[in-house]
Amino acid sequence: MLLVGLSAGHKIGLAAVAACFIAFALASSFLAPRRRPDFPGRNGLGVFVIACLVLFAAMISAVEIFGAEGEAKASAKTPAQQAGPATTVQVKESEFKIAAAPATVPAAGKVTFVVQNAGKIQHDLALQGTGVSAATRTPLISPGQTAKLTVSLAAGTYTLYCSVPGHRAAGMVARLVVK
Repeated sequence: MLLVGLSAGHKIGLAAVAACFIAFALASSFLAPRRRPDFPGRNGLGVFVIACLVLFAAMISAVEIFGAEGEAKASAKTPAQQAGPATTVQVKESEFKIAAAPATVPAAGKVTFVVQNAGKIQHDLALQGTGVSAATRTPLISPGQTAKLTVSLAAGTYTLYCSVPGHRAAGMVARLVVK
């Protein structure tokens, strides 16, 4: 079973090794003690420990092997995905203003916002505009910390704001133009 799991595709292989590991754990925890109350017993303890270690090593190996296979697939991008680097927009937030540089992005495409909280309380950066979902925002950023947000933007005008209650109304709003 383990050899089949290790030789199959990454999702099937990992599932097969995990199923074997889980089946052994459940059988040794619930089924074997019902038949033999002294399980694994004095004579079977060595075999039980070796079986546990072998299955544990197989599971760790499967995660390493299949994780590396998944990373290799993720790094193999199509030419369209390698079209070019994202435009970077530096955003500085404080109480209660947002400064974005540059305020105009020369071309539509991927834009990475590097957001620095220069204030004394937590802020985030939310984005509003054509084709942007309402959930497009950074997590809350603590004072002195930085966060990144990468989005694909079409040509148009976008609003950058802090979504912490009351901050947008207090003036934490900026405009970004994508040409």
